[in-house]
Amino acid sequence: MKIGIIGAGYVGSATAFSLIMTSVAHKVILVDLNEKKAQAEAMDIAHAAPFASAGKIKAGNYTDLQGCEIVIITAGANQKPGETRLDLLSRNVKIFENIIPQVVANAPDSILLIATNPVDIMTKVALKLSGFAKTRVIGSGTVLDTARFRNLLGLYLGASTKSVHADVLGEHGDSEVLIWSSAEAGTLSLEEYAAQAGKELDEHIKSEITDGVVNAAYKIIDGKGATYYGIAGAITHICRAISNNEYAILTVSSEHDDVLGVNQVCMSLPTVINRQGVYRVIKPKISEKEEKLLRISAQKISDFSQNL
Repeated sequence: MKIGIIGAGYVGSATAFSLIMTSVAHKVILVDLNEKKAQAEAMDIAHAAPFASAGKIKAGNYTDLQGCEIVIITAGANQKPGETRLDLLSRNVKIFENIIPQVVANAPDSILLIATNPVDIMTKVALKLSGFAKTRVIGSGTVLDTARFRNLLGLYLGASTKSVHADVLGEHGDSEVLIWSSAEAGTLSLEEYAAQAGKELDEHIKSEITDGVVNAAYKIIDGKGATYYGIAGAITHICRAISNNEYAILTVSSEHDDVLGVNQVCMSLPTVINRQGVYRVIKPKISEKEEKLLRISAQKISDFSQNL
């Protein structure tokens, strides 16, 4: 699969490295305004490729995106310490107004995969600017947040992350909703599994885990200035699902006609992903409290989207 990446910063270069080293992409085109930076990143990654795959990577321009099946957008202003993802909105909309038309002109049949924050609103921006079908414009959404949730649950319960099934839905941001009510480990509810494992799973523990998920990005940014490995892994996971036609269920962001009464909003729900992009959106099983929080999250995203 040939994949283009717009943006050779921390996220774009980490994603390129991940795609090549996992053999998800046989060719990666790295595009950035700073051509010297893109060329250096491509050269560095190319030197690692022989240790893992036969994939090829090169720095290029928008015309080199021809034939790309997926174009990943990571370009945008960096989130600063203390700044929310929504604070980035006005700056990143202007950046997309330059990028998206050039991607459409050169890769009109591609799937757009948006990772620029605030990702839900930027997915809506990309959908509007591209004119693509909503099945072909996907945001990375809460795929990373879901991984963080499962990781913390697995560590606490003493179970493999891959054996824990729990989702984060809604906004990739402060209003995201951790779905505790239908979460499972080994076919058991979390409470049942915790009881057998001799672990408490009270509101205090849940609150600590929730904080670890929702505020993870802020803690990482405070410590090293940016997050990139986790999101690179999430993007690679999405690309693999598309490339392999997996029909995998992932918590990506896409536009929904109606989410609990909120219309035309991009946000994360359980979504079946295949070679064409979004195949089907699943109505999640959630509690009344979680439903209320999810509606609030959808409305928050919608309110900001109205200003586009």
